[in-house]
Amino acid sequence: MNTICPFPSCRTVFTVEGEQYQQSDRFGHARCPACDHGFVARPLELISTLASKQNLDLEIDRSVSSSTIDPLAKLVVVLDDVRSLHNVGAVFRTADAAGFSHVYLSGITGVPPRKEISKVSLGAEDWIPYSYHLFLPELLLPLKAAGYSIVALERNQTSKSLYQALNSRVLKTPLCLIVGNEVLGVSMEGLELCDQVCHLNMRGKKESLNASVAFGVAAYFLAESLL
Repeated sequence: MNTICPFPSCRTVFTVEGEQYQQSDRFGHARCPACDHGFVARPLELISTLASKQNLDLEIDRSVSSSTIDPLAKLVVVLDDVRSLHNVGAVFRTADAAGFSHVYLSGITGVPPRKEISKVSLGAEDWIPYSYHLFLPELLLPLKAAGYSIVALERNQTSKSLYQALNSRVLKTPLCLIVGNEVLGVSMEGLELCDQVCHLNMRGKKESLNASVAFGVAAYFLAESLL
């Protein structure tokens, strides 16, 4: 399978197979032979299709310029390969209610205008700023350079409770919260670039919440503590 490195300083196109490629549900994980970054490997054909839908040129560096990032924004959210348009709509509505300043859409995440999004968002996307970025690193690297703390909403072996992180004042604004795919969670490159990995405590049998519900809980924890 041919794929492309998502890091803006690289963009190497290469073939992944065998030991280079670890299959995980729809997408696999690969490591770039040129820059050695790990990332979610998608077929080049899918990437080209996504770029075409948003009128993007793969040859142009689409990184967010630090000069265009709102210096007054305290909380922003990134949807990293969120598949459900209903989840996208719910995040727009909750982001507006909780005081988030921008919704960044990445990868296969749906982009307004879509009736499935507006049905749930109730038009929140009409006034809360949003933008689409094909590759996650082209978004996160400029945000980090602008002083944002990048927090992945994910549970893994090194994650800490979001509630405890806020109580111990580990988190600060401006803060960018990454919400990942409904099945796979935050992408490999998202975890590589984040400053903190935080989870919500689960007290039942299930190990996770619906993506938009998880964002809703996390958004209000963050808003009440940091805004």
